Amino acid sequence: MMDATKYHVGYYPPPVEPGHVYEWPQKDHIEKAPAWCSVDLRDGNQSLIVPMNLEEKLEFYDMLIRIGFKEIEVGFPAASETEYDFLRALIDGNRIPNDVTVQVLTQCRDHIIRKTFEAVKGAPRAIIHFYNSTSVAQREQVFKKSKEEIKQIAVDGAKLVKKLSEEYEGNFLFEYSPESFTGTEPEYAVEVCNAVLDVMQPTPDRPMIINLPVTVEMSMPHIYANQIEWCSKHLKYRDSVILSTHPHNDRGCGVADAELAVLAGAQRIECCLFGNGERTGNVDAITLAMNMYSHGVNPHLDFSNMPAICETYERVTRMHVYERSPYAGSLVFAAFSGSHQDAIAKGMTWRKEHNLHEWTCPYIPIDPHDIGRTYDADVIRINSQSGKGGIGFLLQQNYGYNPPPRMREDLGYRVKDVSDHEHKELSVQEVLYVFERAYLNNKTPLNVPEAHFTQNPDSTITAHITVANGSNAPVTCDAVGNGRLDAVANAIEQTTGMHFTLVHYSEHALDNDTDSRACCYVGLKWASGKETWGCGTHTDIIVAGIRALVSAINNQ
Repeated sequence: MMDATKYHVGYYPPPVEPGHVYEWPQKDHIEKAPAWCSVDLRDGNQSLIVPMNLEEKLEFYDMLIRIGFKEIEVGFPAASETEYDFLRALIDGNRIPNDVTVQVLTQCRDHIIRKTFEAVKGAPRAIIHFYNSTSVAQREQVFKKSKEEIKQIAVDGAKLVKKLSEEYEGNFLFEYSPESFTGTEPEYAVEVCNAVLDVMQPTPDRPMIINLPVTVEMSMPHIYANQIEWCSKHLKYRDSVILSTHPHNDRGCGVADAELAVLAGAQRIECCLFGNGERTGNVDAITLAMNMYSHGVNPHLDFSNMPAICETYERVTRMHVYERSPYAGSLVFAAFSGSHQDAIAKGMTWRKEHNLHEWTCPYIPIDPHDIGRTYDADVIRINSQSGKGGIGFLLQQNYGYNPPPRMREDLGYRVKDVSDHEHKELSVQEVLYVFERAYLNNKTPLNVPEAHFTQNPDSTITAHITVANGSNAPVTCDAVGNGRLDAVANAIEQTTGMHFTLVHYSEHALDNDTDSRACCYVGLKWASGKETWGCGTHTDIIVAGIRALVSAINNQ
C-alpha cells in the first residue's frame, strides 16, 4: 500500500481579511483573451531529450510568429552558446517583426545578468525577465537564507537590470518572477514584488510585468485563483503592472489554473504549444486559446492549420502530439460509436438544412474545419463499433449516396462485419467498396439487359432476362404492371418463379451537373420475411431503377 502520511498541503492560502469576498467566482467565462507569451523556445526547449539546434529553433520561432504570438521568450542566453547565438541571429538578422517582443530569461545573479545584456544589446524591443526563488522549501533547503536575504537578492537584481538597461543599446521592458510562487506565502511574495517595483518604478505608459508562476502545481486551481486575486489587490503601482501567470501541470490542472487566474485578474499567460515543458509540462497554449474560441472569444492566435503545426512541432522537437490532446490530437473529433455517429450525422444535416452559421453539432465542440481538419477523415471513423448513421453520412458526404434507413442498417452490419473480422478501422474508400460490392449494379446471377415499354394505360413490358444457370441464354417475357418497375418485377417473377414484394423505392440525383446520374434504391421482402436491398445508377432513371431491382434480387 502507498503511504500518504509522508505528504501534506504545501501551499499557503492568502491571509483571511474580514469582510473580503473573492470576485472571480462570480464570473462564468473569460470574456477577453489575455496577452500570450510563448516560452516554447526556453522552457519547452530545455525540457526536450534532444534540444533544438539553431536551424530548428529558427523554424519553430517562425511558426510562432505565423500563429500570432507577440511575445516570445527566446532563451536563457547566458546558459549556452546555442541560446546566445540564436538570440544574436534574431537581432543581427533583422528577424524580429515590429509588433513582436522577444523575451530573455536571467537569474538574479550579477554575471548572468551582465551576459544577458551583452546578448540582447541592439534588440528593437526585448523583455528582460529576471527571477529568484522565494518558496519556503527553497529558502530553507537550497539557499539557506532568511526572508530578508532572499528579498535582497531580488532587489539587487532589479537594481543591476535597471542600471544596465540604461547603459546598453536597445529598447528594454522588464519582468520579475518570484519563482516557486505556489510554495511561497502570498504576503511575502507581494512584499518581494513590491520591493522590486519600488526599484523599477513602472508607469502606465511603460508598465512592468509581475509574473506569479505555478512553478510546481501544489494546490487545487481555486486556491491559485485566490492567490492571484489577493496579490493583484495588494501590489503597488497596480495600474502600471501587467499581472502574468506561468502555470505548470504537475497535478494535471494547468489549464484550469490559467483560466481561473485570468478570471482572478491575470492579464498575461506564459505557455507552450501542446503543453511541452518540464516534468508534466507547461500549460498548453492550444487548449487555452481554443477553449476561449469555443466560447466565441477571439484568442488572437491562429490555429487554422493545426495539422501543419503538429507536423512542424513533432519534427523539430522529436516529441509526439498525443492522439487525444485537446483540439490537436488525431482522434479528438473521432466518433467510432454508432450512437455518437448518428447524432453527429443528424447534427450536420440540421446545419445544412437550416443554413446555420452558429456551431451546435452534438459531441463536437468546435467545427473541425476551423482548424484544418475534415469531417470524413477526422470525425466519422468506421470500425466494428460504428453504426448506420455514421456510415451513411460518410457515403453521402463523400460520394453522394443517400441510402434509406433500413438499407443503411443492412450496410452497417456488413461494414462492421468486415472491420470485426479484419480487426481494423476502415477508410471511407473501404466503406464505399463494401457498399458497391454488396448493392451496386449487381448483374449476377440474374440480369435484365434489355426492356421495352408501352403505356396503355398500364405499363406493358417486353423484357429480356438472363439467369446464370449454365446456358445463360436470354429469355423474352411480356408482363404488365401498374408502373414500369412493377412490370419488370412481374416479368422476373413469371420467368423465374420467384416471389417477392417491393417494399421500398427511392431515387435522387448522384451528381450536380446536367449529365447527372440517377441513383435508385430498391428494397424487397421475400416469403421467408427476409429483406434484400439493391442500388442502381445510370443516366436514365428507368435503367437505374431496373438495376436497383436486379441488385436487390441478386442479394437474396
